[in-house]
Amino acid sequence: MDFDWLEAPFDLRKMTPKEIEESFEDPFSLRLLPDGEEEGEAVRYFNLGKSVEERGIFTVFWTDGKKYRAIFARDMTPEEIAFYERKNSEMGY
Repeated sequence: MDFDWLEAPFDLRKMTPKEIEESFEDPFSLRLLPDGEEEGEAVRYFNLGKSVEERGIFTVFWTDGKKYRAIFARDMTPEEIAFYERKNSEMGY
């Protein structure tokens, strides 16, 4: 995965690019397309994944199929952690 970190629109000191990239490499990460995307707009996706240190990370991103660009990233909320764990248990992980 190739990420574009130039001019990231959020503070990369609170969460490092390495941690965010690790959350995408998490074999149990969940990538979701939100409902209600308008045609003609850049499609944005959600990623729920964990870093190597088990930090749960929620990321909004777009991709052109080759590069990924994180638009926003933060720690997962307790509800998102529960969703992540529930979905992975449903898949038998």
